[in-house]
Amino acid sequence: MTLAGRTISQLQSDLLGGRTTSRALVEAALESIARDGTAFARVAAERARAEADASDLARARGDVSPPLAGIPVSAKDLFDVAGEATPAGSIILHDAPPAKADAPVIARLRKAGAIVVGRTHMSEFAFTGLGLNPHFPVCVNPRDATRAPGGSSSGAAVSVARGQAAMGLGTDTGGSVRIPAAFCGLTGFKPTQARITREGAFPLSVSLDSIGPIANSVSCCRLVDAILADVPSEPHPGVALRGLRFAVPTDFVLDDLDATVAAAFERTLRALALAGARIEHIRVPVFARMPELTARGALAGAQAYAYHRLAELLQHRDQYDPNVLVRIEERGREAAANIIDIVEARATLIRESAPASAGFDALIFPTVPIVAPRIADVEEPAAFAKANMLALRNTSLINLIDRCALSVPMQRDGELPSGLMIVGENMGDAKVFAMGEAVEGAVSPNSRHDRP
Repeated sequence: MTLAGRTISQLQSDLLGGRTTSRALVEAALESIARDGTAFARVAAERARAEADASDLARARGDVSPPLAGIPVSAKDLFDVAGEATPAGSIILHDAPPAKADAPVIARLRKAGAIVVGRTHMSEFAFTGLGLNPHFPVCVNPRDATRAPGGSSSGAAVSVARGQAAMGLGTDTGGSVRIPAAFCGLTGFKPTQARITREGAFPLSVSLDSIGPIANSVSCCRLVDAILADVPSEPHPGVALRGLRFAVPTDFVLDDLDATVAAAFERTLRALALAGARIEHIRVPVFARMPELTARGALAGAQAYAYHRLAELLQHRDQYDPNVLVRIEERGREAAANIIDIVEARATLIRESAPASAGFDALIFPTVPIVAPRIADVEEPAAFAKANMLALRNTSLINLIDRCALSVPMQRDGELPSGLMIVGENMGDAKVFAMGEAVEGAVSPNSRHDRP
């Protein structure tokens, strides 16, 4: 039994059909972790086994099973887990006082029957998009061990790709769920921020942080999102691709695509058109003005600097990842001094981008303009900064305009992974899931529609 490539519904079916047990799924996850545990910062093996046995016993009794009963999942290292410190990928907080209670999202997963097998590797303080953290063993891309996994929710994605969890819970401030999903060939979802509480999650930016899943399918993400949401959304009826109107912005988000991503994106557009979707390339001039609008600094940096200063973390600056420290202490401090201009620039971006999607069902464009970079190629700070900026560019735009977005794989077998981003309206999450399931069916490597 392996979890790799399996959807939650497939695992649920096997459990209910008696073809496997929760204990067998947990053991499969732990065996994979024993072979390579770099996706994890901490593994709760004995607790996972005990919870699996309890789940199997309840199933044998005929108890009504909650939606994630007996399913192994992982959680990013910045969520509070009762009785454990919350290091957030940092050695500074390794010995912090233990959390008194689970973060609400962790509690909701447990109530739904999920078994949290461990806390996952992440970029320090969630503040880079490549997923590298010099304080811990390197967590490599499971599709190509020479490449970065994407971040900051690196271990969340890698744990799913390796079959160590059926879902990895992450956070997304500028793409930290969608980037590793795209780099690792998985599906990732960033919800409308206001739908899911961030209580009990170590903050990066109170204005931009959101919580979402990485998994093997759109339906997996939809199921988990419904469990995490503060208030359940009304499900959107299924949709067919025929007749859907997708807009492809030509400003900014299509700049500097590498050859692999560009080819996969063009093939995906053909597949969607052949399936009956209407695709229109449009101008969104405000997107092209992104560098101008953010010239005074990044909102995430300003808010991170304020938090780290007040928490007296910066007095331990010698223990930070240098690539993180420069973004918080230098650029963040500069941005904090211009916070009023930055907030006004964001309001301008939200206001002026709103008409772009009017009359369309969604915006679509590559999740990340590049494939995962080779780790050896980003060892120097300047190279890291350039690759990190490109990795975050398209995804961070969506956080700034306060939309929901889904990243679905668009690579074929043998290609480096890349993602297609489906961007919905604020609070349009249910419709994005419905569209995502339709798109997923058309761009799958096994679909007849994705042939030239």
